Amino acid sequence: MRRQLLPVAALLLLSATGLAANKDQPNIVLIISDDHGWSDYGFMNHPHAQTPNIDRLAREGLTMTRGYVPTSLCRPSLASIMTGLYPHQHRITGNDPKGDAKDIAARAQMVRIFQESKSMAALLGKQGYVSHQSGKWWEGECKCGGFDECETHGDVARGGRHGDEGLKIGRETMQPVFDFIDRSGEKPFFLWYAPMLPHLPHNPPARILAKYTVKPGVSPAEAKYYAMVEWLDETIGQLIQHLEKRGKAKNTIVAFLADNGWTQLSDGRHFYQSRSKLSPYDAGLRTPMILWQPGKIKPERDETHLASSIDLATTLLPAAGVKAPKEMPGIDLRSARARAGRAAIFGSLFLHTSEDVTRPASSLKYRWIISGSWKLVAPYAPNAALDIWPGSKDIAWAKRETELFEIGKDPGEQFEASRANPAVVARLQAELDRWWNPGR
Repeated sequence: MRRQLLPVAALLLLSATGLAANKDQPNIVLIISDDHGWSDYGFMNHPHAQTPNIDRLAREGLTMTRGYVPTSLCRPSLASIMTGLYPHQHRITGNDPKGDAKDIAARAQMVRIFQESKSMAALLGKQGYVSHQSGKWWEGECKCGGFDECETHGDVARGGRHGDEGLKIGRETMQPVFDFIDRSGEKPFFLWYAPMLPHLPHNPPARILAKYTVKPGVSPAEAKYYAMVEWLDETIGQLIQHLEKRGKAKNTIVAFLADNGWTQLSDGRHFYQSRSKLSPYDAGLRTPMILWQPGKIKPERDETHLASSIDLATTLLPAAGVKAPKEMPGIDLRSARARAGRAAIFGSLFLHTSEDVTRPASSLKYRWIISGSWKLVAPYAPNAALDIWPGSKDIAWAKRETELFEIGKDPGEQFEASRANPAVVARLQAELDRWWNPGR
């Protein structure tokens, strides 16, 4: 597996320039699950999925069950995690540029657009952190994201797209992550661990799959997905155990979330239910979020307040002694007051393949807002004729009307309530337009 390592001379330079490790700086481990339904964990009371290691993090850490990503597609979602910005701000709105999948120039342009935003890795590097990328990563090689070293080469000419060599992590080996932790020595480190799990292909180890094939009422396709979830959990346990064996766990913040949701079909097809990934509904957007640091972050289960993945940058940077840039709109999730003071969270959904990578509104399909128990989904009329996914005209949820759901009572968003609540619709639409009005 290819790695770009931080030269020894560079590490010495950090020390020489006064950016050597501060014992008060915590290590940061960011764990990002890939295509994972928000209820598919033991700690979320799923009847089948077994996740003992993630359950431990949830039990011992700050767990926010009402967490969300601003968009339900991996590339823009990951870019929001890294930059602390909404997709229309960092301008990575889809997975690919329009045109030939091997268009090197267009893909390079998307990476350059991403680099115009500040990344957590780069900001932490200025504070003396060393950093490593493993797993899912779209934005070129490591220097494009501010990492010191990476598993992903990002070269389109050699098949680089969404992680390439880095996608071996978790599925084939954990050694590159362990080696990085060990090499960091006394320096604070930032680890991006984003394995392509439980993402397709659903090919779990037979020893794990056997647990689910015997469960009554679980189809073969569902059994494979649940086994993939447990496989992810197993790798997380290995990572936490390595931190503990090296005596680094107490000075490490672990953050966990999924990049977007997933609802596995039970009929034997390996495709997700259409109201999950790449949709504006909770099955695609919602993800529990966990912050874990033994002895530093008090165990708490927050089932009331709203959290967004844009908050990770504005939480983890201050924890490392780095002031979050003013353009980042998130909050510090460690603050109960900040969580309680939040009135609403927002997001948007764009075409899978961007129409114009320089203009977010050219690919916009939906904006959404959650305030209290209410959620408004507003289609963007100018792009109504554009397919979210090429050839997706048959997707039943591709609505052209504004929808309102009382998700506190209707978490499955089965009952549309806009006609009965016009005042709520008007209020939320006004708040949505104040957040981002693409028509201006």
